[in-house]
Amino acid sequence: MIEVRPGGRRRIDRVLNPEYVRGLDDLTLNTLRERRNEAAQEETDLSYLRRVLHARIDIVRAEQQRRSSGELSGSVVDQLATILADNALGPAALGRLQQLEPSRAGDYRRQAEALAGDSGLTDVTELTDEKLAGTLADYHRAEESVSARRREVQVVVDTINGEIAGRYAEGLASVDELLASERGKREDAS
Repeated sequence: MIEVRPGGRRRIDRVLNPEYVRGLDDLTLNTLRERRNEAAQEETDLSYLRRVLHARIDIVRAEQQRRSSGELSGSVVDQLATILADNALGPAALGRLQQLEPSRAGDYRRQAEALAGDSGLTDVTELTDEKLAGTLADYHRAEESVSARRREVQVVVDTINGEIAGRYAEGLASVDELLASERGKREDAS
């Protein structure tokens, strides 16, 4: 479960703090962009964790399906490429375009693995039906929590984007200034 700690130091704690979007009209355009980028990175990381959980859910469901069909000669490992390809084609098409790379992929993979505890998901065929069902329920609860936090972060990103767009619409910001600023950042990095 993704908890938000008021006053916490983690990025999600900052981004989902109500103060993060208060008084946006008083902030500089650069500060707005920094906040938007930070929130967008959090959204990307949550989206990655969500995809990891979806993959694990699909693996557990495939094993349950294999058992219920009576087709016990095959293995989920033999179907893994198909299972994961189906996951990649389905849910991702419904999300927002992510232009950033996850910044904490390893941490999120470990978090998803920890949800199963000692269930040994490296070989789902060894789990009892009850343990498999419990693992699936745990993954579903975690996915619901991650999805809820992701939606909250998306609201933050959209709120900040709205403020930025409003400034452009009102003539308080210009594309020329943005381009000059970006050019300056590239020159400083060189």
